[in-house]
Amino acid sequence: MVAASVVKERQQRRSVAVAMTQGDPSLAPPIFRRYGCGGCHVIPGVPGADGKVGGPLVDLRERVYLGGVIENTADNLINWIVSPQRFSQRSAMPATGITEPEARHLAAYLYAQ
Repeated sequence: MVAASVVKERQQRRSVAVAMTQGDPSLAPPIFRRYGCGGCHVIPGVPGADGKVGGPLVDLRERVYLGGVIENTADNLINWIVSPQRFSQRSAMPATGITEPEARHLAAYLYAQ
């Protein structure tokens, strides 16, 4: 019974994340690896993503702010991933070249966790 409720909760989080971001969480892990996100961040469910430079990307859906500077909304997260300096000139997060569609998949993944 507990297992069924956990599965249902995960499915619900995934559905909400997809609706919020218009992304596909299943496409995110190879994008995280391609751009080296795990070199700076801990990313749950992504093997080798154990970086200590940036904050851990755990329970992101529960945070009030992103990067300590902007409200945690789907649009803000997508835009932050694409261009963090737009929101914080002093951000250590580089502009990686991630596209908006790729950022949507990453945001969906992070909100679904």
